[in-house]
Amino acid sequence: MIESNFNIYLASKSPRRRKLLKQLGLKFKSFSVDLDEEILDGEHPVQTVRRLALHKAELALKKIKKGIVITADTIVVQNREIIGKPKNRKDAFAILSKLSNKTHEVYTGFVIVNSITGKRIISHEKTFVTFKKLSYREIIDYIRTGSPMDKAGAYGIQDDFGAVFVKKINGCYYNVVGLPLAKLYKSLMEIL
Repeated sequence: MIESNFNIYLASKSPRRRKLLKQLGLKFKSFSVDLDEEILDGEHPVQTVRRLALHKAELALKKIKKGIVITADTIVVQNREIIGKPKNRKDAFAILSKLSNKTHEVYTGFVIVNSITGKRIISHEKTFVTFKKLSYREIIDYIRTGSPMDKAGAYGIQDDFGAVFVKKINGCYYNVVGLPLAKLYKSLMEIL
C-alpha cells in the first residue's frame, strides 16, 4: 500500500489503468488529456512510448496545480511495425489477422512527475506475447463485441474474450494490460 501526502492524478481515460492503480491501494483522481498519439517513421518503440507518455504528462501538468501526475502509453510491435489502436473494424480485423499465430512485443512507457519538487521518472517495460492461430470466426466475433476498438493491437488480455488468443507470455502481464505494476510501484516510491 502506498501512503502519500500529495494529491495523485492519473492522466488517462483507460479504465484498465485506473483498476491497476487501485490494486496498489493508491488514492488518486483521474482525468484524460487529448493527444494525437502520432507514430513517427523510424522511431524505436521505446522512444515512441516514452515520448507519448512524456507529452501526456506535460499536458496533464497544465490541468493541476500541485501533486503527482502519472501518464502512460502502450503500443504493440510486430516485425518492427508499431501497431496502435485500430482505426475501424476493418483495421481491427487486419491487425488481429497479422498477430495470429505469431509473437509480438508490447511496450508501455510511463512518466511520474512531482509538480512540487520537479522530480520526474520516465521509464518503460517490454513484454513478449504469443498468439494462437485465430480463426476467421473468432476474429469477427471478437470485433462484434466492440472491445478491440480502444486497445493497442486490437485486443485486451484481461476481462474479455481476447484473453483466449494468448498462447504464451514472456514478461510482465500487467504491462500488457497497460501499466507495468512492479516497475511503476518502485518508481512511485522513489518519487514519494
